[in-house]
Amino acid sequence: MPGRSHIDGSQGFTTLRAGTIHAIVSADLDQKVDITQEAARRWKDRIISLRSPLDPALPGRPGRPDRPELLPPRMVRKRNLNSPAGRIALLHALAHIELNAIDLALDIVARFADEPVPRSFFDGWMQVAFEEAKHFRLIRDRLRSMGADYGDLPAHDGLWQAAHDTRNDLVARLAVVPLILEARGLDVTPSLQRKMRQTGDTESADILDIIYTDEKKHVAVGAKWFRFLCHRHGTNPEAAFRQLVRANFRGQIKAPFNDLARAEAGLTPSFYRNLTSANAS
Repeated sequence: MPGRSHIDGSQGFTTLRAGTIHAIVSADLDQKVDITQEAARRWKDRIISLRSPLDPALPGRPGRPDRPELLPPRMVRKRNLNSPAGRIALLHALAHIELNAIDLALDIVARFADEPVPRSFFDGWMQVAFEEAKHFRLIRDRLRSMGADYGDLPAHDGLWQAAHDTRNDLVARLAVVPLILEARGLDVTPSLQRKMRQTGDTESADILDIIYTDEKKHVAVGAKWFRFLCHRHGTNPEAAFRQLVRANFRGQIKAPFNDLARAEAGLTPSFYRNLTSANAS
């Protein structure tokens, strides 16, 4: 984890759960990124404890600035990458995804800090949070270099629903967030990389390369701990995954799949092939 960021003294924290909650509630997105990465560093260095009875309460929703305007997914317009405006719109949508990914990674740490899991569980998810924060900052900096910024365009409000729907079940959270939502990024990112390069936007394509590499690791973290908990509970991971997705995921699971990248992350086709929209029940 590279150089340390300045953290406002009012955001001091002595436990990991307190640090993650401070980051979640922050509506200042630069501060959210800074606190997230500082909490990850402090936890990695073992200079903070996991939790305390004095930790603040976990909010129902993460802190957000006044913009962007949040709309239902169906009202967010499609993007044509052949124009600068279209590429800005895509990057804006990706920034929104990465922002939510920061809070989802932080939430799994804060919400489930009392679960009887090894400390390495929290190591993995704080590394995920650190890298999601890195992704958001990379995309936002790229938007700014193109004369735009996060918040300039509408975004959809569906991503946080996954956290709400699985707030009481760690195994369901792992099934839906890393193994459905993040795995979808492995399916779509390679084609976006190619299209960006075809338009000559190599700077944006290079950022997508970084995100794609990191997201494989993030899905792998989810797959590792999903299997761990299923084996602890004496359940078959593939059957449990299908049952939990049908019970907790509101969207559709659509082909085509990047089977190779998914398998590299520990998510083999037997998990998801019969959950496509044509076969889902």
